Amino acid sequence: MNVIDFIINDKEPVLLNDIFLDEANKSNFEQLIKENTYQEELRKYGLPVNNKVLLHGKSGCGKTMSAKAIANALQKKILILNLSTIIRSRIGETSQNLKMIFDKAGKEQAVLFLDEFDQIGKERSTDDKDVGEMRRLVNTLLQLIDYYPENAVLIAATNHPELIDQALLRRFQLQLNFELPSRKILDQYYDKLLSALPAEVNDIPRKYDLSFAEAKDYAFTLAKGIIIKKLEAEAGIINS
Repeated sequence: MNVIDFIINDKEPVLLNDIFLDEANKSNFEQLIKENTYQEELRKYGLPVNNKVLLHGKSGCGKTMSAKAIANALQKKILILNLSTIIRSRIGETSQNLKMIFDKAGKEQAVLFLDEFDQIGKERSTDDKDVGEMRRLVNTLLQLIDYYPENAVLIAATNHPELIDQALLRRFQLQLNFELPSRKILDQYYDKLLSALPAEVNDIPRKYDLSFAEAKDYAFTLAKGIIIKKLEAEAGIINS
């Protein structure tokens, strides 16, 4: 297979201001972007630049959007690993395919985004059945990460950091946790989601203790129901 077959074609532009982060993660991302923007100047003083980041935490809380925003801020291409294609191949092929993807990201000085990282970076002692094959795959990943060029960025994401091999975890200079958004941040998110919709939709009851993805699905489902009901009323359609 060609290396392109392992990359998800997603060119959605995302700005850092488009994502809703807590203050700690926002500060870390801003620092990461500045370090990689001024990497040549920092290296003159022998200062290392962080370019390997692990995002972990709840699903639907902005990990993928954050990776896209970082790539956009650095004006770098983002390569998103198509994990389902990778893990369907035999273990030897998986290692070779990962090497092709890492090589492509390095040559293009891109942001390489590995979602569901626990699926390929699983602790070597957890799969007794395939421990030899998993060990070889993790060893390949260790080498690829160790030799990943400093002018490219590697971002991995997982909902289950406890499953990832400890040696791999130590390779990431930044490890950032994504929790469910606070009530305040969710209100800001609801305000943005509903701002382009009819005024009556803005009064929908809001639910909390949700991820951004869950809040979006919830709000848009109610909004569509309100808009459809209004359209039917204007058309004289009466529902029993």
